[in-house]
Amino acid sequence: MNKTKVLYVEDELFLGKIVRESLESRGFEVLMEEDGAKVLERFKKDKPDICVLDVMLPNKDGFTIADEIRELDEEVPIIFLTAKTQTEDVVKGFTLGGNDYIRKPFSMEELIVRMQHLLRQKAEGPQKIQGNTVTMGKFSFQLNRQLLVIGSEEKKLSFRESELLKLLYENRDKIIDRRDILNLLWGNDSFFNSRNLDVYITKLRGFLKPDPSLEIITIKGVGYRFVVS
Repeated sequence: MNKTKVLYVEDELFLGKIVRESLESRGFEVLMEEDGAKVLERFKKDKPDICVLDVMLPNKDGFTIADEIRELDEEVPIIFLTAKTQTEDVVKGFTLGGNDYIRKPFSMEELIVRMQHLLRQKAEGPQKIQGNTVTMGKFSFQLNRQLLVIGSEEKKLSFRESELLKLLYENRDKIIDRRDILNLLWGNDSFFNSRNLDVYITKLRGFLKPDPSLEIITIKGVGYRFVVS
């Protein structure tokens, strides 16, 4: 059985050694690079299954590398590692095609779980909701009844709330353009409908608040990303 190839880019050699050895002990094949300028050629040569990119690198940063990788491959999962905590950095990473974002310091268990999650999603391909009920974090989402259930609490959704949540879930971990949402659910992207969408997003965030693993992230000027961690 072929090992999963991980392109791991990190210029902190001590940390890199620990992460590489930990991943290798779990059965991954680790392709490690320190210099951002060399990553793209390594990607073309070795065709990794997943990329783990430090953001702050010599010669070329992780965001730039991710942008270049996306020009070659739209599907390979990309995880950013960074000490940065600003929201705009998280948004930038997602906009450039990143699938996940882990802040340093991190545990190896967290990194491995997130890698496995993204690899499983890639293998499964685009996910449409099958049947009438889906598990969404701690919630059960019953489409036929338009119900969001957590524990003993039930929240009745309107038809459009239910359809919006379904659309976000089916496209989870991807950026969905506002215009696409508006045209699909409202029929056009008029100013009035755009303001309605803002209201519905705010309401869904309120409904999902009891489960911090579910997050609707606004990608300013672009759209939304529904993250299920």
